[in-house]
Amino acid sequence: MTKEVYDVAVIGCGAVGSAATYHLSKFGLKVIGLDRFHPPHLMGSSHGETRITRLAVGEGEDYVALAKRSHEIWRSIQSETGRQIYHPVSGILLDSGIEPWAKHGSEGFFERTVRFAQSQSIAHEVLSSDQVYDRFSAFLLPKEGKGYFEIEAGYVLPELAIETQITLAKRLGAVFLFDSPVLGVDKKDGLFELNLGKTLTKARKIVCTAGGWVLDFLPQNQKPRFQICRQILHWIKADMHEVDWSDYPVWMWGYGPKAEDFIYGFPSLDGESVKMATESFVSIAHPDLLDREVKNEEQDRFWEEKVAGKIRGLKPEFLKSTVCYYTVTEDARFVMEPLQGDPDFLLVSACSGHGFKHSAALGEVIAKNLFETIQ
Repeated sequence: MTKEVYDVAVIGCGAVGSAATYHLSKFGLKVIGLDRFHPPHLMGSSHGETRITRLAVGEGEDYVALAKRSHEIWRSIQSETGRQIYHPVSGILLDSGIEPWAKHGSEGFFERTVRFAQSQSIAHEVLSSDQVYDRFSAFLLPKEGKGYFEIEAGYVLPELAIETQITLAKRLGAVFLFDSPVLGVDKKDGLFELNLGKTLTKARKIVCTAGGWVLDFLPQNQKPRFQICRQILHWIKADMHEVDWSDYPVWMWGYGPKAEDFIYGFPSLDGESVKMATESFVSIAHPDLLDREVKNEEQDRFWEEKVAGKIRGLKPEFLKSTVCYYTVTEDARFVMEPLQGDPDFLLVSACSGHGFKHSAALGEVIAKNLFETIQ
């Protein structure tokens, strides 16, 4: 058993967990970060080279401040380290205009995005389908379609964000134990004992940012709140002669009333491929049961259903595909609450597929709240 008693133990050091350890360390707290793998890794929800970030988030106006603050934090980290996590290449939301677009629990997602941009003074343009085609001819938007263009949107490099936040936390005194799954947690005399197999770690407070593995810490009646949904990311061969994908914004396209009637993608980072994906909400019981092999028929189906007839400048050749997952709640809202009423055990999970853009600010919020209670 370690003799150290930490102010806070953070379980899971992905997007939010690494941000939380960084900000907790900035407050001068004694922090240990624990992860069952070695972050950044390929087993959770925080890998795949890029994540979209945008300010006018149709998921809810209350998220706008978090997105803005995350951009500020990433810019500050870049000034300190020289590492550019956030790339403001702009972004466009496309709506086919035929069926209402529902996404992440929000109906009228396009209209909500525009409304929030207006109310929050976010620089943007609303474009007709002809205007979209004039600027971004890859997208074969129907005549009824429309676009929302946002200047400050862009992409984040998730692996670099996690690695950098961990590095900065270490400089500030944080300790990390990787490849160390937490096998159990007990509370004795006001202190938590975290069972790591060969050793025990003690902490006054716990922040659980374990993604899908949050299920391992929940009572049975709470587990159905969190659904584990497999996602596939594809890198498709770009025809750079037809479309210069290196000069494109990030993009999202909703074309129907179902959550799966959706595709999104990025500019080409390598001049050869375009990363694209859709969303799936078929749940599995636990992330340990996730099928991490992408089958040829899954790639074929993606091309036929999501790309063919919608997007120019791509070839039906998949250079790479990989699997990740979402942890999803029914209303697609974030969860940040005491576990079973214990104010010293903070559960933070279920970013429901739209969390990375908010993660830096979420880590700061967690740290501020805990610092105040410890003080």
